[in-house]
Amino acid sequence: MISKTAQRGFAVLLALAAALPAAPAAADPAPPRPAPAPAALVPGVPLAPPDPWQLDTPDQALLPYVYRPSAAEDAIEPADGPPGADALIEYVPPSEVTGKAAAAVCTKRAGPYQRQVERYLGRTVDGRQSVADCRAVRAFQRKQGIRPAIGFAGPVTWARMRLLDARENPAATKKCPTRAYRLACVDLSRQLMWVKKGEKVLLGPVPIRTGRAGYRTRTGWHKVYWKHKNHWSSLYNTPMPYSQFFEGGQAFHAIYGNVYSPPGSRGCVNMRLADAKALWKTLLKGDRVYVWGRKPGT
Repeated sequence: MISKTAQRGFAVLLALAAALPAAPAAADPAPPRPAPAPAALVPGVPLAPPDPWQLDTPDQALLPYVYRPSAAEDAIEPADGPPGADALIEYVPPSEVTGKAAAAVCTKRAGPYQRQVERYLGRTVDGRQSVADCRAVRAFQRKQGIRPAIGFAGPVTWARMRLLDARENPAATKKCPTRAYRLACVDLSRQLMWVKKGEKVLLGPVPIRTGRAGYRTRTGWHKVYWKHKNHWSSLYNTPMPYSQFFEGGQAFHAIYGNVYSPPGSRGCVNMRLADAKALWKTLLKGDRVYVWGRKPGT
């Protein structure tokens, strides 16, 4: 039997409980996040996973551990890339990836580089896609091996045109100084690099992929301070074949993916495997590097 004292204590507790504010109702569950909007442009051929074209190669953002590789280590050549990694696959609207791309039907869409492509091909520069424009672009794409050859003036088609122009005279822009020593020229605006000594071009120009927004490749004068053929990024656990570091953690190096894939590196100068291998044989420790311009979109 409960005593009167205990009964009075229970009554006090009940009164205090009644005076307390009610516990808040459980919060409604957060609404599901909407699915991300599809990219404006996608690789123009159907892809089976893993998707090599969307490879977002994370580069060494921190200073590497510098040491002298042994002769045995340097004798090992980096592995070859996946088949088709360097294929010229144009980025097109998602609707073009289906039957149209496979059948190479001429697109009626004006691409983001329509005016530049029209000017290169000697067409009327109006930014509008005509049947004649599309035929001219398709002819160029077929000659250069760009797929799908549907006449869409996308980033890969325009990049190829820039490269062909630069091969005629890479110094036409007069942005890279002429020196008596070897000098690696890195043009961020055109996404090209080459090596010259005096007026003689020793390598290139070749296509590159530089730092994205927030991780821009640093401009100005630099110097190759470490070469590491089989470098592996401990920060991102990814290979960086034929690395040649020239500014902190930024280096020239090959990627096992497409050099045209967006949005860019985290500061390094990405290259096709064959180009990085050729650069490895061309540049020496202590050689100078000059970087200028600004990568589109950064």
